[in-house]
Amino acid sequence: MTIVLNHTIVPVGDRHRGARLLAGLLGVEAGDPAGPFAPVRVNADLTLDFDDRLGARPGHYAFLVDDDTFDAALAHAQRSGLEWGSAPRLIDRQINHLGGGRGVYILDPDGIAYEFFTSVP
Repeated sequence: MTIVLNHTIVPVGDRHRGARLLAGLLGVEAGDPAGPFAPVRVNADLTLDFDDRLGARPGHYAFLVDDDTFDAALAHAQRSGLEWGSAPRLIDRQINHLGGGRGVYILDPDGIAYEFFTSVP
């Protein structure tokens, strides 16, 4: 059997805000609440379930994306006034070129770094 990550819980301060933020970055819709979770289906195999019952904790979630998705995520971050930069927790408003592609880290208000890259570093 192939191993596939099906879902993970993202601990945040506000589950609906967190889900809307990631959904906006990825260009997808946040799902309807499912019990205590606000889900975001990333692809056919993976859902991130935002949970605010225990409060926020910093985290890091990395996404290998195509150029169009990268451009859209960065534009969304810029429009939304989110902090972003070329390395984790570095707010230099620059992108990196690791692995010959482009990469960026976008920070949400709960201290989660969403990494988007177009080539595996």
